Amino acid sequence: MAEIRQQGQEAELDDPTLIEGFPGVGLVGKIAADHLVEQLDMRYYASVHCDGLAQIGVYRGGDRTVQPPVRIYVSEADDLLVLQSDAPIASQAVESVAGCLSDWIVDRATTPIYLSGLPAERSEDDRPDIYGIATGDGGELLESADVPIPPEDGVITGPTGALINRAARENEDCLGLVVQCDPQFPDPKAASVLLEDGIGPIADLEIDVQDLVDRAEEIRSKRQQLAQQMQAIGKDQSSQAQPLRMYQ
Repeated sequence: MAEIRQQGQEAELDDPTLIEGFPGVGLVGKIAADHLVEQLDMRYYASVHCDGLAQIGVYRGGDRTVQPPVRIYVSEADDLLVLQSDAPIASQAVESVAGCLSDWIVDRATTPIYLSGLPAERSEDDRPDIYGIATGDGGELLESADVPIPPEDGVITGPTGALINRAARENEDCLGLVVQCDPQFPDPKAASVLLEDGIGPIADLEIDVQDLVDRAEEIRSKRQQLAQQMQAIGKDQSSQAQPLRMYQ
């Protein structure tokens, strides 16, 4: 049965923003979401049981507690929700997951920010470029935060693309942040740009990303296996941005 099941007490939120962290190219969305949950000490709020999600249990070192692979966390002080995912989404589950989550987001009058990496070659010293896209009235928030418009045509694939497609189809408000990232390896630097130049200004958050920068090699090492899984399932099934010419 597809459902999003509340864990613990109801959250008191005024005008909440949701940050989506499905694994994708460079793991930029996942790294950014994980960082928010840890830094803001967010509370486990809901478990996600959409049809087609991996039926696995997730546990952490030093803790016996087992949780489902996709969860939602809340910070009432920051009026913020974060979706954290520890498993890739299979292609056959993308549509059902997008529908299940979109209904929950709309029912709670939440503004979602969807995150995607754009594979790009760059030197270690280059700061990744970030762009913003939107549906409904979401573009106004991007303008207020000075997030640049994409310089070329493109598409977003995977569960993130399906969520944005659903919002566009129903004319619901959503924002998408696209950041240049390493096409093969986890990219904490790109994730830090998402947080500093996109999520922070839009959601009115002060986010310290120095830890991401300082621990970049450790984070890459820990997330490398998941990144390899994302490469194995292919670009059409994982969340990433691509130039539109690749699909023409």
